[in-house]
Amino acid sequence: MHQPETPNLFERRHSRLLELLLNHSFERKHVVLASGKESDYYIDCRKTALLAEGHFLIGWIFNSILRNEFPLVRAVGGMSMGADPLVSATALTSTFGPIPLDAFYVRKEAKKHGSKNWVEMAATIEPGAKVAILEDVVTTGGSTIKAMDRAEAVGLEVSCVLALVDRLEGGGEAVSKRVPFHPLFTRNDLMGT
Repeated sequence: MHQPETPNLFERRHSRLLELLLNHSFERKHVVLASGKESDYYIDCRKTALLAEGHFLIGWIFNSILRNEFPLVRAVGGMSMGADPLVSATALTSTFGPIPLDAFYVRKEAKKHGSKNWVEMAATIEPGAKVAILEDVVTTGGSTIKAMDRAEAVGLEVSCVLALVDRLEGGGEAVSKRVPFHPLFTRNDLMGT
């Protein structure tokens, strides 16, 4: 039988994930983001998500949030490639809980051959199923909203968006107009403000 996590365990794992992000994913340097905006810091969440410990922590924390706040969600997905390790971690970790979550990937471009799908594995998920979109970093929310639109276009119902980091540049607000948005951390957590 599944035992609920203690708040203390959640907080410890959440704090450890922040530590990994700070040590492996956060850099103060000038960059141009995918949105075209310039920034004086960069967050590459893959450097944390692809560590064995980071992969486990992300999957465990996202599953804990989904079980407690969005228990009707039956699958997780997101825009490839940024969301790929998050989706993998969450789907795998869900198999240790009461309800395994299937995974799907949203392509940036439609597949040019074969099925020509925008969304991989959507056909294995029951039409109308409630799903969560996972995101590594949200800036303007453009790629997140695109992932939501493509998931909905194949008959999935997006219930929420979970993100590792919200840069607090308007993307969280844009997503929140459609579904609940739950970032694990914000720019302020990473910058110590």
